[in-house]
Amino acid sequence: MRRFSTASILAAAGALTAIAALGGCKSGGNKPAPVSLSVAVQPAMNATPVDKRPAIVCFGDSITAGYGVDPGLNYPADLQHELDTRGYRYRVVNLGVSGETTKDGLSRVSQVLARKPEWVIVEFGGNDGLRGLPVAESQRNLLAIITSLRQGGTKVLVVAISLPEQYGQDYISRFEAIYPAVAEQAHVPLLPFAQFAKGLFSQPTNVQDDGIHPTAAGDKIIAKNIADNLAPMLKK
Repeated sequence: MRRFSTASILAAAGALTAIAALGGCKSGGNKPAPVSLSVAVQPAMNATPVDKRPAIVCFGDSITAGYGVDPGLNYPADLQHELDTRGYRYRVVNLGVSGETTKDGLSRVSQVLARKPEWVIVEFGGNDGLRGLPVAESQRNLLAIITSLRQGGTKVLVVAISLPEQYGQDYISRFEAIYPAVAEQAHVPLLPFAQFAKGLFSQPTNVQDDGIHPTAAGDKIIAKNIADNLAPMLKK
């Protein structure tokens, strides 16, 4: 009688087990069920739907970024709510970075255009003024930002910024003159500071202790002011 080694017996048992696992058996029959090697692909569950609404990018410094307020309470978030409430189907994207100057903003224009926005709200210059940078340099950078965005196929709304009184009326006047000059040269609409900040300084609770940055309550005011001026140029 031929003898089988323990190893060969275990190998045979393993093979039979594998065949049974692949083929299976019909209930009450002797024929194995056909083996299928196809793998069913299940659709992804709870996939986040793509937001296809046209984008409005808020592009600026700490005022846009929401310095000093909780995430979701900055003016771009409030602007989204304002537009939704008014029946405008747009998605608002916040691309603000605290501390940036017009030069920094110019270096990030490609990031904005990558979002393929329909509109860009440009809010830069405050940090240039607070640092006492040459007004002519800030004006060149701001114009370059707007020109690059326009050439990229987007519409632009320029927000004018002012400075605290301690910077002197001469410098403040030259600084404020940047915005209407650039808007006229680039042929884009301008949101004057008086309209941008309308009602902002009416209550101390609307502005943080630094006297510059809005609180969450102040951001709601800014969002409403922007919506009031931007909405007539949007499509429903």
